[in-house]
Amino acid sequence: MSTFELKTHQIGRTYSQPHFFILNKGQNSGKPLINPCPNCFVVTVPTEEEKHTLYHLSMMLQIGGFYAYYLKGSVIPFISIDDCRNTLKDGYTSLLNESKELKKHISIVSAISRKEAELQKVISKMADLKVSYIQSLFSKKQNRATKGNKNLINLLA
Repeated sequence: MSTFELKTHQIGRTYSQPHFFILNKGQNSGKPLINPCPNCFVVTVPTEEEKHTLYHLSMMLQIGGFYAYYLKGSVIPFISIDDCRNTLKDGYTSLLNESKELKKHISIVSAISRKEAELQKVISKMADLKVSYIQSLFSKKQNRATKGNKNLINLLA
């Protein structure tokens, strides 16, 4: 059984054990993070392997909407530390008996996430390309218009 500790992260604090963070406010509550933010919990574990397992399990629970059930608050939704801890524990224990299956599911979700990140980079580059194309299109038209205005000024002089 995984032995993890879930606490509220304090800004500026460093951790010596393997750890990751879980967002606790907003619509993305439950989302695991590598780097801390002001509104997050920290999960510390004894080994890197457990960190990897719990990180991806938390990602699966967040994507699946299992944390969303526990969101409270009308303006800025948040998840309590106990609800987050219990959801993570329940998710882990329900899949603990199927250790090989859990690793298989984590590897599949990891591969999908990597592909998603690659595609996001491609989409970002396509957006940059579109902006560059449009800017170059209008700069050519402005250059032509400027040259036409210079000819007109020369004729009037």
